[in-house]
Amino acid sequence: MSELRKDPIIERWVIISTERGKRPHDFKLDEQIKTSGGFCPFDPGNEKYVPPEIYAVRSPGSQPNDPNWTLRVVPNKFPALGIEGDLDKHAVGLYDAMNGIGAHEVIIETPNHTETLDIMPLDRMKDVVLTYKARIEDLKKDKRMKYVLVFKNYGAIAGASLEHSHSQLIALPIIPKRPLELFVGAKEYFSYKDRCPFCDVIRQELNDKLRLIEETKHFVSITPFASRSPFEVSIIPKKHSAHFEFEDSEILYDFTYILQNTLKRLKIALDNPPYNFVLINGAFVFDHDDYFHWHLDITPRLTKIAGFEWGSGFYINPTPPEDAAKYLREIAF
Repeated sequence: MSELRKDPIIERWVIISTERGKRPHDFKLDEQIKTSGGFCPFDPGNEKYVPPEIYAVRSPGSQPNDPNWTLRVVPNKFPALGIEGDLDKHAVGLYDAMNGIGAHEVIIETPNHTETLDIMPLDRMKDVVLTYKARIEDLKKDKRMKYVLVFKNYGAIAGASLEHSHSQLIALPIIPKRPLELFVGAKEYFSYKDRCPFCDVIRQELNDKLRLIEETKHFVSITPFASRSPFEVSIIPKKHSAHFEFEDSEILYDFTYILQNTLKRLKIALDNPPYNFVLINGAFVFDHDDYFHWHLDITPRLTKIAGFEWGSGFYINPTPPEDAAKYLREIAF
């Protein structure tokens, strides 16, 4: 029988459709991710085709915007928001509006056109993670900004317009709805139970081991109890830590390790699926240290949102998270 499950923090309901019971090989991907090659503005030697770099990891002695880099950060050529100007908050009748102030950056993760995060040497993948930290720290200095969202789209179906491995960040003058729901829900849970909801989730998942994929010294990788989609994964720090950018090198190395392992498991189990990952970080203007853990959510794009989901706000997941965790946990690499 199908089961209704509720997320304990934001109280969102999902339907776990156990009768459909889809296994990894049951998903027929609309997109088989392959490298087509051809001209790419992110390849070394093509630096002039993208805006000047903001940040880079380079060979000693190399100059900005020249080759001999292993990672670059550049402004998005077609930004969702612009860094120049004032917010100018104003009313339009009963509506609220402001100027589209923010920052939109692209992290070019590797000079190798065919290299992906799951096969990248771990030290270089750590450079990607440390770059997220460095850019959040820098953008945090702008008092107009209240939140930085780091995300990755892998594959055209997941929203990637270029196949060269990259991620993005957008700095915003407001706190987005999804993180805000988590902050408010976690605060209400903490106020009622006098316990951090993320600590409770981690404690239960380590005890039950039904949805646990992997545990390291500082992190757990799990399939959430109320997963919105098949093979959805969350990587959560074990200790209270609302802000990703406050973490030290040891913890971020451990995070890099478990993130790469999780991406490898998904790639093997699901035959290189398109996916999105999102770093859900603390806001710059929110007191949530006692009850919030920053975390990273990975969502393989295996199903589509249709009328029922749009109309109800429910999600239908055809693979119980317990089954998904078992498949991923047993992957050998």
